[in-house]
Amino acid sequence: MTFSEAIKTSLVNKYATFSGRATRSEYWYVVLFGYLLALLIVFLGMIIDSPELIIGLSTVLSLILLVPSLAVCIRRLHDTGRSGWWYLLVLIPYIGAIALLVIFCFKSDEDNKYGSNPK
Repeated sequence: MTFSEAIKTSLVNKYATFSGRATRSEYWYVVLFGYLLALLIVFLGMIIDSPELIIGLSTVLSLILLVPSLAVCIRRLHDTGRSGWWYLLVLIPYIGAIALLVIFCFKSDEDNKYGSNPK
């Protein structure tokens, strides 16, 4: 899956779709897209020299990307054969985020109860 396909799939076609599966590349491209947008907002704020603009735009960006980011995380967990409830690991300080990071790096399962392998 290419960068543009992953962004289109996650942010347009499956904006709030929590069922199904997401490949590793789809997940990591969405993460990369979010970081690139955040970096763009910081540079824009530095050029204009407006901390209020950075705060406002980053808040809007966070709200826009909240649902599709959560959806792609849940679909990625499904791809590894886990329930979306595993995302609640993020509530455990430090260890939970590291555990999820490791899980998101796992190879896709073959066909499982969440659907066939998206590859």
